[in-house]
Amino acid sequence: MNRKRVVATAVLVALLLPVIDRNAYHVDVLVTAGIYAILALGLNVIVGYAGLLHLGYAAFFAIGAYTYALLNLHGGWPFWCGLPASALVAGVVGLVLGMPVMRVRGDYLAIVTLGFGEIVRIGVTNLAQWTGGPNGLLGIDHPTVVVPGVATYNFGVGSVPYYYLVLGGVVFTAEACRRLGACRIGRAWTAIREDDTAAQCMGIDTVRLKLLALGCGASIAGTAGCIFAAKQGTITPDSFDFILSVMVLAMVVLGGLGSIPGAILGAVMLSLLPEMLRGAAMHRMLLFGLVMIVMMRLRPQGLLGSVQIRRELAH
Repeated sequence: MNRKRVVATAVLVALLLPVIDRNAYHVDVLVTAGIYAILALGLNVIVGYAGLLHLGYAAFFAIGAYTYALLNLHGGWPFWCGLPASALVAGVVGLVLGMPVMRVRGDYLAIVTLGFGEIVRIGVTNLAQWTGGPNGLLGIDHPTVVVPGVATYNFGVGSVPYYYLVLGGVVFTAEACRRLGACRIGRAWTAIREDDTAAQCMGIDTVRLKLLALGCGASIAGTAGCIFAAKQGTITPDSFDFILSVMVLAMVVLGGLGSIPGAILGAVMLSLLPEMLRGAAMHRMLLFGLVMIVMMRLRPQGLLGSVQIRRELAH
């Protein structure tokens, strides 16, 4: 079975899932998995394509969520206008962050981005007059779809409309990432990931392309943040902590660095596995950790990672 058939079959199964399983809780868990999948695809651009270790990725998720929330509550912006605005603001912040840190690499870059993530979280906690402080923002509007001459449909709190919204977001983001990875920019990112110095000697503008990777990844996270805020109807700083950044990074590594299907699979697995182990009560997180350790020991390149990455990890 070729790749196109596999993708078409997977999309068809995903479209039918809410029909097959009408349990609202199960659908809601899948919505969360879909939001994580969008985040993982965005981080895969930064870490998997360009090789930039980013530990503050949740900050862009928060920026997208708070951008839509503020525009909606104070400016009356609907969801469909807030979605591109959230992506744009998060992308610009990603570029601004990247400008002063492009001189550092590896562990130093990870430390700087970790600090940025904490600055954003603490900032939204303390700017109470705008962000609501620790209590967050309430009353954020849900998406609505207007059919001219027929009716206006509000998503409300039901899980099914958000499921299809998130599924569309995953498919669109995956296709955009695939096209990015296959073009000249994607090949340049691969060269930078493999050997930054060699890429620079070959005439590749490494600074500009790293900034582009940060901007693209941040925009994707901002989009996910907007969807999250619209679904929840309320957001608090606790939703965007350092643990979230680590979880999304684990999803990318588990699926396989640079692999689009791997990022989606890793997000779905790490979203569903804790729920599947819920019956183990207090031991579920221990089991969750053991599964991760065994997985990384047996297949360090990730579930769908290439053999080349395994060779690189062995050196």
